[in-house]
Amino acid sequence: MNEKGNIAVNTENIFPIIKKFLYSDNEVFLRELVSNAVDATQKLKQLAAIGDYDGELGQCKITVSINEQRKTITVKDQGIGMTADEIKKYINQVAFSGATEFVEKYKDHEQSQQLIGFFGLGFYASFMVASKVEIITKSYQADTEAAHWICDGSTEFEIHKAVKKEVGTEVILHLTEDATEFLQPNRIKHLLEKYCRFLPVAVEFEDKVINDTKPIWTQAPSDLKDEDYLAFYKALYPYAPDPLFWIHLNVDYPFSMTGVLYFPKEMSQFEQRRPQIQLYSKQVFITDEVKDVVPEFLMLLHGIIDSPDIPLNVSRSALQADSNVKKINTYITKKVGEKLEELFKEDRKAYEAQWQNMALFVKYGMITEDKFYDKAKEFALLKNTAHEYFTLPEYQEKVRSTQTDKENTLIILYATDPEKQDLYLQPCKKQGYDVVVLDQPIDKHFVGLLEQKLDKVRLKGIDVESVGQLIAKETKTESLLNDEKQKQLQALYEKAVEGSKVTWSVTAMSADELPVLVTVPEFLKRMQSMAPSSADKLSALPLQATINANHPLSAKILRAKDEAKQHKLAQQAYGLALLSQHMLQGPALTQFIQRNVDMMEV
Repeated sequence: MNEKGNIAVNTENIFPIIKKFLYSDNEVFLRELVSNAVDATQKLKQLAAIGDYDGELGQCKITVSINEQRKTITVKDQGIGMTADEIKKYINQVAFSGATEFVEKYKDHEQSQQLIGFFGLGFYASFMVASKVEIITKSYQADTEAAHWICDGSTEFEIHKAVKKEVGTEVILHLTEDATEFLQPNRIKHLLEKYCRFLPVAVEFEDKVINDTKPIWTQAPSDLKDEDYLAFYKALYPYAPDPLFWIHLNVDYPFSMTGVLYFPKEMSQFEQRRPQIQLYSKQVFITDEVKDVVPEFLMLLHGIIDSPDIPLNVSRSALQADSNVKKINTYITKKVGEKLEELFKEDRKAYEAQWQNMALFVKYGMITEDKFYDKAKEFALLKNTAHEYFTLPEYQEKVRSTQTDKENTLIILYATDPEKQDLYLQPCKKQGYDVVVLDQPIDKHFVGLLEQKLDKVRLKGIDVESVGQLIAKETKTESLLNDEKQKQLQALYEKAVEGSKVTWSVTAMSADELPVLVTVPEFLKRMQSMAPSSADKLSALPLQATINANHPLSAKILRAKDEAKQHKLAQQAYGLALLSQHMLQGPALTQFIQRNVDMMEV
């Protein structure tokens, strides 16, 4: 048997197209060849299982080897093999899928073995790195001759009779000069571990099997223990602390998907920038760029998703347009919501203990996914400064009687840093108000979401107004100063703090509050936190300074006969107000400290 011919293609330049457009990275040639070898092995196992093959199955392993002298890489399997006619059909007719025909032929039999394959186009990824490719193969069919196929990357090929005793296929790549990096054992080992780590057939390199053929997501949850999930997590993320919990995904209609997603306990800034979820197709690694497969708010989860409905030559544009991908995205959102709801209902105390770690995921999901918000509003929590936890409905009910203003709007008060804002927190507590803690970066967006979703509810930072103004009531605090004295006091402050960009006013407040409050209106603080230059200091925003007409210092300043003393007291009161908002720095801070020293010496 000696034959020459032309590969049947629908374009004259198939190989440049394969190299440039089909795959974005030349390293996937190894993934494709090993995947094809897995297919061939699985096919033979299936034929044996249904009685269509009674020969020896052998070890059913795949061997990858390199020969530095010959500059070759060989991928060898003990699978179904091919006849010369099948080579012409499956290899020479580019993009004809052998797996497709095989599935059609045996569709009436139960298929326990999955097929990765598209053994036409995938095979030609070999020419991304090879100047010549050889196939030496022997079919499982009785009384068939082994065949030897050779192609130099053009559309011409040769087929010869070969000597090969064992059933199976060897693919030999003769590497180009610019692909000799793949002759380095460590490079091949890295690629096998990356793409073939969980293939269902043993893959051997340098006498070592590099893969786990039965990874956890291919097993039934009922057959697994917590220790199994934790061990798998440690294998994937060896330096991470144990996860909070996990979700075992398993669906076969209207699409196929399995996998395990873990909620990490904590992540460093470095880890947050790295993709943590891997996408597989029938146990073949595809990508860790899963933005369109996994809902964006869950991108910080860890784990693996495996779906045969996602093509091997995956691209971002293909993912965005794929209907199955959209269904998978929706399904994952639903499963995460159900798992969180289950945890909340089964053991609320344990759920509350882990809330700080989960809050980012839940809040981000509520902000970005309306359907997730509808489910999560029943298990999303607010924590107050007393470290008590409430669902959104529970908290509204808790504060409704005390924190509803004269317009019948419920006011939720929040602190971003209770320790630093204690000066504002204590007056709220004395007033009988409850304060929640919103101290995560995402909370600046979460505040707006709650106001948008909750009926007649507003959120206010405890340091944006005096405690009497935070929740406007029908009754007002009476001023100890008449209008004339208030005007005189305001003029005195304006003169003493000349040059500052401050809007002054005098208001009757509790004597327990500061003599002067410096605040930034809630809407301005939110705008500033949303701006790209959010790192700017609050002092860059227009400030409002409110003089407390009822504080004893106000009366003392008015009584003072020495104007210099009046100014010094006013400057000190203003400095205290800035200090309470962490706005005092530089020369202003130095002067404030010096005035304190001077006063102690008097």
